[in-house]
Amino acid sequence: MLVKILVLAAYFTFVIWLGFMARTRIKESPSDYFLAGRNLSAVVLVGTMAATNFSAFTVFGASGAGYRDGLAFFPIMAFGTGFMALTFWLLGRKIWAMGQAHDLVTPAELVHQIYNHRGASALFALVMIVFTVPYLALQPMAGGYVLKELFGLPQAAGAGLIALIIVLYTVRGGFRAVAWTDVFQGLFMVGLMIAALVMVAYHHGGLGQAAQRVMESHPDLFSRPGGTGRYGPGLWFSYLMLWFFCDPMFPQLFQRFYTARDERALARTMLYYPAICTLVFFLPVALGLLGRLDFPGLTGKAADNIVPLLATKIGGDFMGTMILAAGLAALMSTMDSQLLTLSSIFTRDVYPILTGREARSARVGRLFVIGLALAGLVLAVKPPATILQIATQAFTGLAVLFPTVFFGLYLKNPRPASAIVSILVGEVLVGAYAFKLLPTFGFLPAVPVIVAAVLSYLAVHAALGARTWPAMDRRQAALLAGFGLIFLASLDFWRWDRIGPLFLGWPLWAWYFVVLSALQTVLMVYWVRPALAAESDRG
Repeated sequence: MLVKILVLAAYFTFVIWLGFMARTRIKESPSDYFLAGRNLSAVVLVGTMAATNFSAFTVFGASGAGYRDGLAFFPIMAFGTGFMALTFWLLGRKIWAMGQAHDLVTPAELVHQIYNHRGASALFALVMIVFTVPYLALQPMAGGYVLKELFGLPQAAGAGLIALIIVLYTVRGGFRAVAWTDVFQGLFMVGLMIAALVMVAYHHGGLGQAAQRVMESHPDLFSRPGGTGRYGPGLWFSYLMLWFFCDPMFPQLFQRFYTARDERALARTMLYYPAICTLVFFLPVALGLLGRLDFPGLTGKAADNIVPLLATKIGGDFMGTMILAAGLAALMSTMDSQLLTLSSIFTRDVYPILTGREARSARVGRLFVIGLALAGLVLAVKPPATILQIATQAFTGLAVLFPTVFFGLYLKNPRPASAIVSILVGEVLVGAYAFKLLPTFGFLPAVPVIVAAVLSYLAVHAALGARTWPAMDRRQAALLAGFGLIFLASLDFWRWDRIGPLFLGWPLWAWYFVVLSALQTVLMVYWVRPALAAESDRG
């Protein structure tokens, strides 16, 4: 027990110290506090972008899904999230440019700049806050799992301790503290998750042999439909669509587009992302899959605890605690960003409406950070469902915002009525599906919700007489066709029920998605090359 306490205390102390050290380099204005001077290099940007996206859902939700559903969840997360990186250039480049030109800090300020309508930006901000709080709650919820497994702490006490530590360095240091702790925690998480997989695989005679043992007892875990048989083509398409539309609307990711030093930093972040996703999501899914060998029979929410169970059984006190600290790193690097971004939305978009005056210091944002942490903690104490179920619901609500941003950036004379109607229609449908009032036709609710949000935006836009559409040159059309073909190739329905052949002990269909991600990266290099060349000439 003493070893566990010392390891975790050292980790927490270092993270808090790093956040406090960053405090000495920032000013007190909201812009500097929330964006760290808009000067993140490509290395720091890709580190903080990845770390904040790889949350408790990545370590605990993906490993739980790997345990329940097997390898089917790997391409859903690895390829699906990597494919979403296209939006870093599709949206991120324009968001960065507008942020530079108009000193924008929050996502809602971009909406106000585009539509010049306070109601549209306020609605956008409200939706972001409402649907991020459940996602935020996943972080202390998973932290409670870890500390309960390590020390036998009650779930509420463990969740509260995690929330307190995150609040300490976030309130103190602002975005610069968050960015640097994200980079550290992201590297720490990946390194220790690799160590965990090596340790578990070695315990069972190697990765290939361990996979073979699982395949002998549970061959369905190596199939495309998965162990529960739920991942048919409709659900697979649904998750790809959900990640593409919702991830750039995560407020903590959206705001990072403003923080890039230049376009080159954004471009390199996009180029690295598919490879990072492939590695990072393979680790927890494989751990969950191999967890069947040591802990058979887990069901429902209990499967989300498979990483803590494996770490404490196989790793011993020191390595087990280090591996669980990696899980804490994942959730802390997301929650700190969520708290900071939502507090900026409150400070810049909500507080002026409520009080009639601007927030002149970062104190208002800091107080809201504490309030949000408490709200997330309340929800985390008694979670209503699995991590995956909670995340999917929250992600669908955020995906509704995509048409407002995308069409606002690309259409001429976008109308605020289009944005408002699109958001309202989408969120009404989110509520209807939450209460199971509508059929899903074999898809996730996200698919009809997103389609309705897109069509309602375009319908209002056309009805108001704005029927001009952006032009596309031959190069852009070729790129669009290339990315479209990669997306279609990922819908490999023609071999859905086949497991083999195997390569290095794993099904060839899993390697197929690694190849697709590599092809996507090649196309992305071609896409950003002119911009990178122009940036070099200016430099």
